[in-house]
Amino acid sequence: MRVSEFSRPYRLDALSREPRRVEIEAGPAEREALARRFGLAAIDSLAAEAELRRAGETATATGRLRAQVTQSCVASGDPVEARVDEDFRIEFRPPVEGRPDEEVELAEGELDVMHYEGGSIDLGEAVAQTLALGLDPYPRSPAAETALRESGVKSEEEARAESSPFAALKDRLGG
Repeated sequence: MRVSEFSRPYRLDALSREPRRVEIEAGPAEREALARRFGLAAIDSLAAEAELRRAGETATATGRLRAQVTQSCVASGDPVEARVDEDFRIEFRPPVEGRPDEEVELAEGELDVMHYEGGSIDLGEAVAQTLALGLDPYPRSPAAETALRESGVKSEEEARAESSPFAALKDRLGG
């Protein structure tokens, strides 16, 4: 089992149907470790507020994540500042029966489900994974277009125009 860089465990037996309000914040070493894990230049802040509830073996965390990160531009490598501010709702369930390496198919409504082991859930790891999902997968700096053009990458409009059947007709007619 992987040990999280930002672990904030909450015991299931300490949770009930009544909401338990919690606030968590990553310290400098935790943010640095998470930045390495997610390939970010930096995480300047990461905090979340949540309400934790339990019904039977399922716990639910509902809340809001706020983070300030620095990503690298996909084209130029320049730093790109980004803010992540997202609501979340995560269900924590016991492990699925079967082999540990067996692939589990989740329905669309189950995409925000995490499985816990033992008698506690890890809200910090859930927040870290929510942050990763909230990041722009293709961050671009103002210099991105120039860097792409200089490396020979065509714009969408240029590629569309070149792949048009009219472009081939134009070439045949010598236009």
